[in-house]
Amino acid sequence: MRFLYRAVKRFTLILLIVLSLFFLSDCAVKKFFYPLKYKDEIIGYADYYGFDRALIFSLVKTESGFNEKAVSGKGAKGLMQLTDSTAEYVALKKGETEYDIFRPETNLDFGCFYLRYLFLEFADIETALCAYNAGEGRVREWLNDEEYSKDGTSLDKIPFEETENYLKKIRESLFKYKKLYGKLLDKPENFE
Repeated sequence: MRFLYRAVKRFTLILLIVLSLFFLSDCAVKKFFYPLKYKDEIIGYADYYGFDRALIFSLVKTESGFNEKAVSGKGAKGLMQLTDSTAEYVALKKGETEYDIFRPETNLDFGCFYLRYLFLEFADIETALCAYNAGEGRVREWLNDEEYSKDGTSLDKIPFEETENYLKKIRESLFKYKKLYGKLLDKPENFE
């Protein structure tokens, strides 16, 4: 009888540990792989510029991994990886003369402003994201080439593997953010 009691006790303890790890791991996955760093700022700028909140989290995750001090090999900086020329362009359009591109609020504001500009230029979010990664001049060339675009508006084929992988990462992150944080990232019903 004592043996059976110990076996049930061990089984219960193991079951509790496994269940705890399962629930903790889901939470850990959320926080580690799909964090909500800079949540208030990202939601604020996503809403202001009219973007899906999960899209901007996905973009920041893909661009910098939420590292506000990130600098790419090509000199792109901050959370949304803006080049100096892009930051200067946005600052000029916004009428700002002094700014710190590494400041999270500035980087998010400028990045969302620029993405909004690209979206208005290309009218297709995936094409705009390709332009964010590869440059708008290159994307215009691709759109004018029937090998890459049949309609001149969206890309059927992306000639740069880096840009194709970039778009794939954004899609995957977007799916995960929506799955993990759904209601939290949805805009309220009465949002304007």
